[in-house]
Amino acid sequence: MKLTHLTALELGRAIAAGDVTIPQATQAALEEMARRDKSLHSCITILAEQAMERAETLQQGLKPGRSPLYGVPLLLKDNLCTQGVRTTCGSKMLEHYVPPYHATVVERVESAGGVCLGKGNLDEFAMGSTTETSYFGSTRNPWDESRVPGGSSGGCAAAVAAGLVWYALGSDTGGSIRQPAGYCGLTGIKPTYGTVSRYGLVAYASSFDQVGPLCRDAADCAAVLDVIQGRDCRDSTTVDGGYGGLLASLAGDLRGLRVGVPVECFGEGLHPQVANRVKEVARVLEHRGATVVELSIGELNWVIPAYYVLASAEASSNLARYDGVKYGFRAKEYHNLTQMYENTRSQGFGKETKARILLGTFVLSAGYYEAYYQKALAVKHRVAKAMERAFETCDVLLTPVTPTTAPKLGESLANPMEMYLSDLYTVPANLAGLPALSMPCGVDGQGLPVGAQLVGPRFGEGVLLNAAYAYQQETDYHTYVPRGGEG
Repeated sequence: MKLTHLTALELGRAIAAGDVTIPQATQAALEEMARRDKSLHSCITILAEQAMERAETLQQGLKPGRSPLYGVPLLLKDNLCTQGVRTTCGSKMLEHYVPPYHATVVERVESAGGVCLGKGNLDEFAMGSTTETSYFGSTRNPWDESRVPGGSSGGCAAAVAAGLVWYALGSDTGGSIRQPAGYCGLTGIKPTYGTVSRYGLVAYASSFDQVGPLCRDAADCAAVLDVIQGRDCRDSTTVDGGYGGLLASLAGDLRGLRVGVPVECFGEGLHPQVANRVKEVARVLEHRGATVVELSIGELNWVIPAYYVLASAEASSNLARYDGVKYGFRAKEYHNLTQMYENTRSQGFGKETKARILLGTFVLSAGYYEAYYQKALAVKHRVAKAMERAFETCDVLLTPVTPTTAPKLGESLANPMEMYLSDLYTVPANLAGLPALSMPCGVDGQGLPVGAQLVGPRFGEGVLLNAAYAYQQETDYHTYVPRGGEG
């Protein structure tokens, strides 16, 4: 097996054993980037020289007892602030912005010995489901370069799937880790809201955004979460808790686990091949000792309109800061302050971002606040309560990640409603603040990955990861790699 097809933990063990050095692993990844990323375009910024310098420094400090991810190279989504390295959010507005500080999660992976190889491409300000709205160009799916990798963390997903890095940190507002993980054959997890600091994550919708890992398997996800989870005094939404130990707790024993299958997630619009693959997951989990129960959560039918009203409202507020005054892009031609604002925002934002800002401004306006925003808040509350009730009769929920496998480039942009509906199964976890995991469960007739989603109760990451770990002990879909990465 190629070095770049090892899992992050396998590479970490090889480094600890002296079978490979950190500079060798870093060089191998950079060579793979040079070979493949011109066509994939998974990265906005590649930090080759900086990464090699850090690899040499870490190699000198290698000793027993270090983090299991010590020396393992990774990619960061380009909405995570990195001190001294530009953070663009895939937008012209921040094309040249260089933060003076690290995001908390960046500090934590660096403390664990991570080697950042660069910044991953994304939909502009994380607004999109295909990584086609980036100012810097579209990312392509390594399984089929005529198709999208998903979004908004599509650059990170494409890089891990193609073997350019061993893991990546993305962000998930309505499925932006799980959906690209599903399209690219990876395991990705959105943690419980408040368990991972958002300090230094450039906001899209603050009440939904969470940072999480994109990896090859569940064990890698557990190891990364052990590093990045925890209270942060700089983020008041983080919560105290008993963090750590997720990797150590993976046992694969599912006896007594109750797996709920919502009937609403297997109806109209779901491709039969996707449905069959996800139902097969239920049979494998049963074989491992779980009990599968069917249930109904009628409130799931309301999630898409409620989510887009609320997320767009928060986006319109969060993105108001980009006005050409303080930092970022400023239009060159204007005659007064108002015109500077107008020209800067018209030229600095892309089409999809402007559409969501306008929608958010509309639903927050005096005449429509009660009609749209307050009703959407009520739906959010009802969805959260419905999910709580569901977990009275089951321990995890099993659903598809997306209704279909990865669409062709351009298809979703030509039909925005189709793009929004691709979030149908992932959005409920964000509305309710719950942890949710995507894992590969096979391929369709065209050889494209199919993803299955597990959703758990608040702080149920351990249950989700153990269920995924058990599934991956029975199957080998998580070991599949795209054909272009075999050479």
